[in-house]
Amino acid sequence: MKYTSRFFKTHALLITLFFQLLYLETSAAKVDTVNVFSDAMQKEIKIVTIIPDSYTSGKMSYPVLYLLHGYSDSYNGWPNKVPHTKDLADQYNMIIICPDGGFSSWYFDSPVDKKFKYETFIATELVNWTDKTFRTIKDRKGRAITGLSMGGHGGLFLGIKHQDVYGAAGSMSGGVDLRPFPENWDIKKRLGSYAEYPERWEENSVINLTHLLSNDHLKIIFDCGSYDFFYPANVKLHEKLLERNIPHDFISRPGHHNWEYWGNAILYQTLFFHEYFEKSKEQ
Repeated sequence: MKYTSRFFKTHALLITLFFQLLYLETSAAKVDTVNVFSDAMQKEIKIVTIIPDSYTSGKMSYPVLYLLHGYSDSYNGWPNKVPHTKDLADQYNMIIICPDGGFSSWYFDSPVDKKFKYETFIATELVNWTDKTFRTIKDRKGRAITGLSMGGHGGLFLGIKHQDVYGAAGSMSGGVDLRPFPENWDIKKRLGSYAEYPERWEENSVINLTHLLSNDHLKIIFDCGSYDFFYPANVKLHEKLLERNIPHDFISRPGHHNWEYWGNAILYQTLFFHEYFEKSKEQ
């Protein structure tokens, strides 16, 4: 009986998947919901913490992935709608933090509503709280941030603006250019209308922040389904980064703006961040 290379590749993949599933079934990340007080906003913010099973049995310090939700969702969106999120904490030995970003914060400090200072909260207050609460790698080399849709905007926006805090940043189906959507998703409630305050929309759109990037100081990954309404903006961001010779990973594949796509995308992104964390240990 003759065996083709495809036969061996297929069986090797099945064996790999079997052992991955076996590993995940015998591990159990600890998932908790806690309140973190924000001095900037003077209120408690709910946070989901996902701590790998190995955390309690050792003394090592762990890298942290900050995982942001989308518009109209909340802190428990990722763990509830993508249950294998917790398994990734075990698989890659990383802490995952899922903060509440408000119904429509877009993860910047609003110049209109002082109750929305989510850039300050997530990039400063939450990072400080996490480092005080858990055994973390207290350095940008041990931190990454990403998210979906509104959270995809937040992942790249915060990552690019706070490169002293995060060493890697990503986005899944992210709203990386706010300007084409002047009437959507409460953005004008956070920035004022585009007609009246165009400079605010320019300054807070990820696609206009590429001048802050140099070489590969910030490791970047972003992806978007080709049927997504944010797809054209993501392609433009990719092209702009290419023009500026900024290294990055951009993934384009068929997909819509939905949880089926994001549940798959998070697998690629956590692998990317894991490899970044591992390489950072060698430096």
